[in-house]
Amino acid sequence: MTDAPAIAADRLVKTYKTGTAVAGISFALPRGSVTGLLGGNGAGKTTTIAMIMGLVMPSSGSVRVLGAEMPRQRYRVLGRMNFESPYVEMPLRLTVKQNLSVFGKLYGVPDISDRIARLAADLDLETFLDRPTGKLSAGQKTRVALAKALINRPEVLLLDEPTASLDPDTADWVRGRLETYRRDRGATILLASHNMAEVERLCDRVIIMKRGTIEDDGSPEALLARYGRTTLEEVFLDVARGRADAREAAQ
Repeated sequence: MTDAPAIAADRLVKTYKTGTAVAGISFALPRGSVTGLLGGNGAGKTTTIAMIMGLVMPSSGSVRVLGAEMPRQRYRVLGRMNFESPYVEMPLRLTVKQNLSVFGKLYGVPDISDRIARLAADLDLETFLDRPTGKLSAGQKTRVALAKALINRPEVLLLDEPTASLDPDTADWVRGRLETYRRDRGATILLASHNMAEVERLCDRVIIMKRGTIEDDGSPEALLARYGRTTLEEVFLDVARGRADAREAAQ
């Protein structure tokens, strides 16, 4: 069903021996939407993304991606989704082309050489395709990571701090490519980020997590109005520091 949500979480819980990382969250992301997932360290963002990817089994509740229940049915949709994070290194001794070829094969991409050539042109990788990945600058590694995330033309793209540690020019370049890809592919993007300006630019919806629960959820404009703030950073600080009175006063 094409009108079904791209991602749907229903009372999703993940409990470890040390405590509860995700405590019964529910949300549905329409296809073609861009959603920001915000929260401080320990809020549950990474665990939520891991359950969406099918890497972590929920303790209870469910999560579906493109109609498939994760992780039980993950092999039905793994080729239609992808993930990017600057904190996940690719094999450093392999060249950029070798790395992209490996991931292309893992995702069953047809005509891998043509796809790599197209990505190299679009993402400005051509001058270092044959260079070992470990010899690249931070900005170059980010472009390669983005190429890896787009190698299979995913319908669902999960991003964890995609512009962390990048200079403003390179970060802006990455955001522009993400906007173009979403528009051209109609992809659904879930973006975990601490960069509030990035979230305001890219996202049409923001979910704020705190201690494993959803503290607030709405469009950037609605959240700014609800808290009586002018930036999402101010909203985030209100939530993180427990200043609920700011929201109540605004309501």
